[in-house]
Amino acid sequence: MSKENVVVIFPHPDDESFGASGTISKFRDEGASVTYLCGTLGEMGRNMGNPVFANRETLSSFRKKELQDAVKQLDIDVELLGYRDKTLEFEPRDQVAEHLKEKIEALNATIVITHYPGYAVHPDHDALGAAVVEAVENIESSKRPALWMHAISNNSEKDLGEPDIVYDVKPYWERKLAAIKAHLSQADGMMSLIENHDQTAAQLERLKTERFYRYTFTT
Repeated sequence: MSKENVVVIFPHPDDESFGASGTISKFRDEGASVTYLCGTLGEMGRNMGNPVFANRETLSSFRKKELQDAVKQLDIDVELLGYRDKTLEFEPRDQVAEHLKEKIEALNATIVITHYPGYAVHPDHDALGAAVVEAVENIESSKRPALWMHAISNNSEKDLGEPDIVYDVKPYWERKLAAIKAHLSQADGMMSLIENHDQTAAQLERLKTERFYRYTFTT
């Protein structure tokens, strides 16, 4: 039975499923506890389902329900942090960091997973990732959890080198796929990719591995 307490911190419903659900499933199979701290409800997202079933007013309600369905598939806990979609870069970072620090410490986290700031292709991803780095850095070093960073941008390996952690998540693919499908309003592009796998085999294969950099603090 794993003694790890894993805390995943991303800004949107579906970030956990697309980016880390194979790793989450691995941890759960090993007996680790996993909690997802979701920054926003993704209410400003452009995707409204295909065919369209949501609008700007209703999207947040749909995405909240989709998130609940996804975490059920992954057998993890979820907490909503209550920030507004597409505004995280404008939040005072020190305040967000303090909020996150309190959550991380309350959950006795041993591993925190978030986006790698500057390599996460979305302002919300970069901003929340940077706040997580500050939050973990502010935790007393003897109690500080390991920090794993998810880099998405095309230049990440060129700039950062090979990721420190690379998991083959094929054994957890069915669970990852179920979690992705739970995000019905957002999953159309991914499902098209999967269904046309002959044309996009390389992209699909990349989905079946999950990569993280270990963040090193100097103090």
